[in-house]
Amino acid sequence: MRTLSEPFSFEEEIKKSRFIAHAMPVSSSEEALGFFSRLHEPEATHNCWAFKVGQNYRFNDDGEPGGTAGRPILQAIEGQDLTNVAVLVIRYFGGIKLGTGGLVRAYGGCAAKCLRQAPQVEIIETRTVICSCLFSEMALVKSRIAQTEARVTDEIYTDTGITMTLEIPLEQVSPLEQVFINLTKGKGQWYLPDEIGPL
Repeated sequence: MRTLSEPFSFEEEIKKSRFIAHAMPVSSSEEALGFFSRLHEPEATHNCWAFKVGQNYRFNDDGEPGGTAGRPILQAIEGQDLTNVAVLVIRYFGGIKLGTGGLVRAYGGCAAKCLRQAPQVEIIETRTVICSCLFSEMALVKSRIAQTEARVTDEIYTDTGITMTLEIPLEQVSPLEQVFINLTKGKGQWYLPDEIGPL
């Protein structure tokens, strides 16, 4: 799956109506709804939107005939295999009615064009791991972690060593665990937070 790396906007005119699409990466439905309320243009004829965050999604036609705006925007998101994305399409009515088919094409098309041009990034699934080692092993362990795509998100120093919280791409968890075991000669502690940690 992919998401956007930054917000992006796109504008086009269809039969005298102006359509403005704003797309943004989001990590929750609350963030998506906040984005819609911030960019909502009260003077516009319609502010239609959709978002998808993991398995959660919602859409809104904002007064357009049911199914002609919000759902096509959602389909544009899903059609490009995107997630954690919110799209708002604002319409300023230009005096020519588009009909239901025309509305579906206009909202869905404007959203799709916006998303196609927006910078996208691959979503890498990660796992949180907690590991502990002695001070004598710390420099070597940290040096090897720095050579991978793992991130150290927390460090706690103890009397004898360090406990680190790591965020590791899923496919690198097992290889890195093996490296850690070798570096600590099997004496270091390595566990997932949802497992029962060392007592």
